[in-house]
Amino acid sequence: MTTHRYDAIVIGGGHNGLVNAAYLARAGKKVVVLERRHLVGGAAVTEEVVPGFKFSVFSYVVSLLRPEVIRDLDLPRHGLEILPLESTVTPMFNGDYLAGWADHDATRREYVRHSLRDAEAYDDYGKLMHHMAMAVKPILAMVPPDPTSLAPSDLRGLLTMGKHFGSLDKKHFHALYKLMTMSAGDFLDEWFETDVIKATRSASGIIGTFMGPRTPGSAYVLLHHYMGEIDGAFRAWGFAKGGTGMISESIASAARAAGAHIVLNAGVSKVLSRDGRTSGVVLDNGDEYHANVVVTSLDPKRSFLKLVDMAQLPAEFVDDIRKYKIRGSSGKVNLALHALPEFTCMPGIGPHHRGAMSISPSMEYVERAYDDAKYGNFSKEPYMDIIFPSAIDPNMAPTGKHVMSVFVQYAPSNITGGWDATKREAFGDAVINAIARFAPKIRDQIIHRQVMTPQDIEDITGLTEGNIFQGELALHQLFFLRPAPGWARFRTPIKGLYQCGSATHPGGGIMGAGGRLAALEILKDVGGSR
Repeated sequence: MTTHRYDAIVIGGGHNGLVNAAYLARAGKKVVVLERRHLVGGAAVTEEVVPGFKFSVFSYVVSLLRPEVIRDLDLPRHGLEILPLESTVTPMFNGDYLAGWADHDATRREYVRHSLRDAEAYDDYGKLMHHMAMAVKPILAMVPPDPTSLAPSDLRGLLTMGKHFGSLDKKHFHALYKLMTMSAGDFLDEWFETDVIKATRSASGIIGTFMGPRTPGSAYVLLHHYMGEIDGAFRAWGFAKGGTGMISESIASAARAAGAHIVLNAGVSKVLSRDGRTSGVVLDNGDEYHANVVVTSLDPKRSFLKLVDMAQLPAEFVDDIRKYKIRGSSGKVNLALHALPEFTCMPGIGPHHRGAMSISPSMEYVERAYDDAKYGNFSKEPYMDIIFPSAIDPNMAPTGKHVMSVFVQYAPSNITGGWDATKREAFGDAVINAIARFAPKIRDQIIHRQVMTPQDIEDITGLTEGNIFQGELALHQLFFLRPAPGWARFRTPIKGLYQCGSATHPGGGIMGAGGRLAALEILKDVGGSR
């Protein structure tokens, strides 16, 4: 057994853990990141699954990464380059399509083709959602105050939040209330009449969460994804050159440059604690790392129900963590291809291959996909978000070949009878069959396919139930309730033990906000040299 001593230990080398370590190291702390896999990134990794073909195995696009993290850590200097996604195209059952382009006027003309009324609503809707995103944006960089506390910091936070929302006029306050409580489908019904427009937009309200487009609360998830920005442009989505693993690698490079130490193949089996205080961790191989500060970037069920001695935790806190909703609902299919597939709605190879293809032809289609999952099955005709990374970054595949990334809703973690190899392949077949409905030659172009179920995601990344957000973005699990009432300020009931993963405020996606905010709170408690 080997013993090591640090100022701070970060459990998990996902993007939030790396961000946390980078900020602590910049403040002069001696920090170590312990990652159980052979590479950093958690769910934001790039792997060469087939020789020459690089897959963004889990997470695949970027937009939510906080500008302050990019700026503070100077990530472009460490290799981060974000390439824009140029469009979103939705094939329709009748052979037509709906296209949204980077150019506003081109998108408006496309809407006119479907509905003049919707084209006129498009501008007003965009202005409202931009206003809502700007209204909520400051909350993303705010440590949630505890509304039950009389501590000065909490009172100041509540006052700041009250003034912020009080500055909204009646129209925008009512709109924000609707977004926080309505379903994405019902909210969009108030704006648009064309089914395919509503279906495509509602898809942002279901990604990564066990809700359908008609489930109350899904409108907030829609807003959560709308808050993504690239170079100040809201609702802009991009692809990290080299795959999402390059996001993690750039953060890791920034952390190392600041002095952080990253140890791979270092799974943590136990968080050491005694008399309500942590003293370090024990690895799977028996090695011990000691520090007065331990930060877990893992999800709360894994952190507090598996790594921590629950006798050291209040019973009420343990009960809250057990009740925390973390159901996985997403799967992923990655394909190595001989050539780019042609879609019948847009024959040939064109700019739409450098954007996203949304398989969401109607609201009924998306809702029925959710119905399958509600009753313990994977969707036979799933919602899919498809991109072709090699069309955006040619280095992702050998010359003339391509990779295809397919994000899938729904693949429930609690599938009837559990996931096994047979169900995995049946799920993969369902995805290919659904794509073939719009790209008939896809089967002949596949060199290799990689199918990821929620069980696979959990087994590989450690995310409980394969939930890519470390917990659902439901109203009862947001802000000062994430992940548990009274424990949303990144601290835990054990002194010196902090949390910084996507289960903390402001939630899921490749944001880095949880890692940054947790580091700032830690430095308030223990101080820093700069």
